[in-house]
Amino acid sequence: MKVLKFGGTSVGSAARMKEVAKLVCNGERKIVVLSAMSGTTNSLVEISDYYYKGNTAGALEKINALEQQYLATVGELYATGQYRSECESIVRSHFEYIRSFAKAVFTLFEEKAILAQGELLSTAMFHLYLQESGKSSALLPALDYMRIDKNGEPDTAYIAEHLERLMAAHEDAELLVTQGYICRNFYGEIDNLQRGGSDYSASLIGAALHAEEIQIWTDIDGMHNNDPRIVEGTRPVRLLHFEEAAELAYFGAKILHPTCILPAKLNNIPVRLLNTMEPSAPGTLISNRMGTGKIEAVAAKDNITAIKIKSGRMLLAYGFLRKVFEIFESYRTPIDIVTTSEVGVSVTIDNTRHLHEIVNDLKKFGTVTVDTDMVIVCVVGDMPYENVGFQAKVLGALRDIPVRMVSYGGSNYNISLLVKAEDKARALQALSKELF
Repeated sequence: MKVLKFGGTSVGSAARMKEVAKLVCNGERKIVVLSAMSGTTNSLVEISDYYYKGNTAGALEKINALEQQYLATVGELYATGQYRSECESIVRSHFEYIRSFAKAVFTLFEEKAILAQGELLSTAMFHLYLQESGKSSALLPALDYMRIDKNGEPDTAYIAEHLERLMAAHEDAELLVTQGYICRNFYGEIDNLQRGGSDYSASLIGAALHAEEIQIWTDIDGMHNNDPRIVEGTRPVRLLHFEEAAELAYFGAKILHPTCILPAKLNNIPVRLLNTMEPSAPGTLISNRMGTGKIEAVAAKDNITAIKIKSGRMLLAYGFLRKVFEIFESYRTPIDIVTTSEVGVSVTIDNTRHLHEIVNDLKKFGTVTVDTDMVIVCVVGDMPYENVGFQAKVLGALRDIPVRMVSYGGSNYNISLLVKAEDKARALQALSKELF
């Protein structure tokens, strides 16, 4: 069995939903995972923000506008009055549910319940369209099987057991439609897998069922070897190792969410990235197979802050790095890359929420310098140290660009370089010219 996930753009209109239906209806039994229609989650976040601020009138105005958009889509999606009327009733019930929070105290729990409505709406509409089209379809509610534990991690045993039970109840259905992103937490409350969680949902479902393949359908034909918004003539990378894909996803390749990789990798399930706008394009296949002796792609991660701690106390001392890293841990701030010398250490972060407190604490150990508006440029491929020459090619390409930090050797798959944001475009273009 295959698991097919379609993002918000792929189901962003009635026309797109109809195209997705054509793609999935080929006689093979499969699970179809849907995101919310494009723009919906952002609108629901905005509605929640109005509720938080006690501005009920503002929230209701946004709710009414979003409901009208959905009703317009319903009018375009169905050919018969019966199904159109049934779907309008479903849409109105979901929006009445969202309006019901105007009368209560609004907390994070209510916000997560509201955010879940996007996926519940898109799957209900799509499933109903399949039924109108005479297709064999069943709806698998993600809230009945997708669960996270006390630590916010997927409860894989629970997911597998309850998903298989649901599927057994619909063993005659060709298409099993379910929601991405949403889940329940350990206490049974509605929760989610964070932004990009629909990719994660598909990977968890694939792992639970030992699927033959997980397909991630978006609006671009695979993972490109550079950022097509900045560099001309980029091309899709046809084959990637899981480790390479994880590096690219984390360091800026937006087509795939980084968390999607691990469940598929551990269960040796290939992930294929495909384009709903060009379904015949081969896309990118991600697996445990490794191409050898080749640089595959470049990605960039924006909004990076570099912090340098310089201290004579570090010289020939032990325990210094532990004290530095404990400060970041205490503020729950992940570090991206690290470089060290005998008298200093530099780290990068992308979450500056506690930057002021972190810097204040670091000043106890040495002189602290902060550089903002930086970018991590990540070059990915088969690059163990035995493959000589790749490092020189990468650094040679940036000979005219100031490089603040270089990180190499942490894995066999990437070299990370820190440059100023103003030099990002030049860096990506220079690397593309030199490497590809």
